[in-house]
Amino acid sequence: MTTPEIMQQLASLGCETTKNTLIKHGAREPVFGVKVGDLKPIQKKVKKNHMLAIELYATGNSDAMYLAGLIADEKIITKEDLQRWAEQAYWYMLSEYTVAWVAAESKYGFELAKEWIQSDNDRIATAGWSTLSNLGGIKPDTELDLDYLSQQLDLVQENIHSSPNRVRYTMNGFVIAMGAFVPALKDKAKAVAKAIGKVEVNMGTTSCKVPVALPYTEKVEMMGRHGKKKKMARC
Repeated sequence: MTTPEIMQQLASLGCETTKNTLIKHGAREPVFGVKVGDLKPIQKKVKKNHMLAIELYATGNSDAMYLAGLIADEKIITKEDLQRWAEQAYWYMLSEYTVAWVAAESKYGFELAKEWIQSDNDRIATAGWSTLSNLGGIKPDTELDLDYLSQQLDLVQENIHSSPNRVRYTMNGFVIAMGAFVPALKDKAKAVAKAIGKVEVNMGTTSCKVPVALPYTEKVEMMGRHGKKKKMARC
């Protein structure tokens, strides 16, 4: 499938209700309002296609940009591609999911995450924290820089409540990810989760809620899922 063909199909799949919901959460025009479930058949048909992913992301259409992340080839995408994507990700579904997923699966994930979390651009910073969370979820502990991740837990404890809105959200997610997926950091993550308590994040007019890190992590333990890594970040 070509980019024009996919854009035409996305337009036909657009739903006004979904579009309004996406805009409510932060999307802006151009956006068709395609449900993620309706993107899956296109993803299955296209499979991984680097050039198509690059072209779709460059359209600036939120649906196409999200689909680009689903079909991106993590083995081919470059550091420059990922940096450009992070800079162009204008709302959280792109920065915290699309970009972070592909970055974590690529060979540049850790390198970029360390750079991104220091950014003054909130969206790039959130992409960094989400990338770190995803790395914890898919990489064996032996492939993680546990000392660095432990230091970041300290940083979160010290700074989360004074950080920008969505940065607070992704920092909180990082604490949960370390507690749920990284056995070596479970106890420290739980201690940090207890220390930070409930994290206040302005979710706008949406009904979304911010998970409280400690009970969330304890629930993962009770379900016997602690330390179980995922095959991939993208879902």
